[in-house]
Parts: sequence; structure tokens; C-alpha cells
Amino acid sequence: MNLDKVIAGFFIILAMTVNFGFFYGDMDSLEMHSKYELFAAIIINIIATTLKLGDKTQMGSVLLATSLVADIQLISAAVIWTVAEYAYTIDREIVGMIISLSGGALLANITSVTLYVGETIKSKR
Repeated sequence: MNLDKVIAGFFIILAMTVNFGFFYGDMDSLEMHSKYELFAAIIINIIATTLKLGDKTQMGSVLLATSLVADIQLISAAVIWTVAEYAYTIDREIVGMIISLSGGALLANITSVTLYVGETIKSKR
């Protein structure tokens, strides 16, 4: 068993599941979505991204791209939430933007997990 692959796989899948935990809930209400869970999703996604940096293969490049997309969308959601919280009022449009961005990040994470599992199944022992 390769410990590096286990750790990388753990963080890739954890990034997706924490992102799903934040995304799941009512689209009209931020009470269903924890800011701490969004923060955890950002941190775990950044860890998963750094673990993908050393892979020089074509698949590694695609996995890194999906992680970067998820990072950008989750960080954008956090920035919008923070700016709206302190500079404006949070209305339904802002809530929709935050949740939609996390949904896009979730889709990127699902793509990453699918590619990772496919690569694992394809690899020889």
C-alpha cells in the first residue's frame, strides 16, 4: 500500500464530501449552510490541491486543474459572503451566488474524484 496515494485519496474525497455538506440545504436560506463548513471546505480543498502539485502526468494536470477550479469557486463564495456580511445586506441574490459557487466547486470535486477513481482502477499493481 502506498501511503502517499492513501493520503491524497483521503483529502480528495474529503474535499468533495465537506463541500457537499455545505452545499446541501435550502437555496434561499444561509441558516442551512455553515460558514465554518465553508471554511473547512476551503482548507481541505487547498490541502488536496497541494497534494496534487507533484504529479507530472497528464492526469495529474487535469486533477490539479479541477482542484484549482474548486478552490477559486469556494474562495469566491467566501469573499462574497464576507463582503455582503460587512458591507451590504445578505439578500436572496447573494445567498444564491454563494450556494451556486459552492455547487460549481462540488461539480469540480466530483469530476476530480471520478478521474482519481478511474485512474486507480486503470493502474496496474
